[in-house]
Amino acid sequence: MKGGTLMTKPAWLKVLHRNWDLYVLILPVVLYFIVFHYIPMYGVQIAFKDFIATKGISGSPWVGFKHFTRFFDSYYAWRLIRNTLGLSLYQLAVTFPVPIILALLINEVRGTRFKRVLQTVTYAPHFLSTVVLVGLILTFLNPKNGMINLLIVAFGGEPVYFMTEEGWFKSIYVLSDVWQNTGWASIIYLAALAGIDPQLYEAAVVDGAGRMKRMLHITIPCLVPTATILLILNFGHVMSIGFEKVYLMQNNLNLETSEVISTYVYKNGLVGAQYSFTAAIGLFNSAVNFAMLLVVNSISRRVSQTSLW
Repeated sequence: MKGGTLMTKPAWLKVLHRNWDLYVLILPVVLYFIVFHYIPMYGVQIAFKDFIATKGISGSPWVGFKHFTRFFDSYYAWRLIRNTLGLSLYQLAVTFPVPIILALLINEVRGTRFKRVLQTVTYAPHFLSTVVLVGLILTFLNPKNGMINLLIVAFGGEPVYFMTEEGWFKSIYVLSDVWQNTGWASIIYLAALAGIDPQLYEAAVVDGAGRMKRMLHITIPCLVPTATILLILNFGHVMSIGFEKVYLMQNNLNLETSEVISTYVYKNGLVGAQYSFTAAIGLFNSAVNFAMLLVVNSISRRVSQTSLW
């Protein structure tokens, strides 16, 4: 009692006390993002400075947009942007619908044992490391004794130097990604399919709908919200092509189409020690991703009423 009235806990404290176990459960995730994603944002300011290691981030002189201007005035800037954006959109156009198709096909399989085997076979490539995957690509596409070229020669063709021809790089990158990650990416769609009310299918069967009509009018519409959210998230890193695989597949002969922003930043930032310059490039890359996320999310909210927020 204080002043004749009973002191009560604030509402937020009551919620915290009532759900303390849930907050403890999510605490490691929150700490991870704070430590590894938010605190490092302090270093973004070196994009606007001439970073000098002996003076540190705070002691380095400000130079404004000098490094951004240097990048956009260079002859390789638009080639990097074109390669990064082109490869990312190509990958998105091919790899986004394939897991949906695979999930629909697996969902239609009636044999439980065969379905499990099929899922295991399609999931397995996801667990291969990038180094092993690129090693397999180089082995299969070897112009002398690679399996693909042996088949081409067997049918009367000439060996193709896939890894040294610029025109093949993007297709090899994307198709190998389809093989490796389609099964894994289909898991979330299979989970969405498992959540569809069976009574919808039962009512459709009573109305005389066949398997194809049930898929078109029940299954696919129920997948659309999940697919829309994933599409928005994919556009959020449309400029962030994976570094490892591109770098391992690169060589001097395919560099014209294989050099992307992430590999360029690595070569000039970590290897060439141009920290401020490459930080500016990375900041531009992140800004484009953020802008794409906002635009696509806004379009989706207006068109389909489905969005991240």
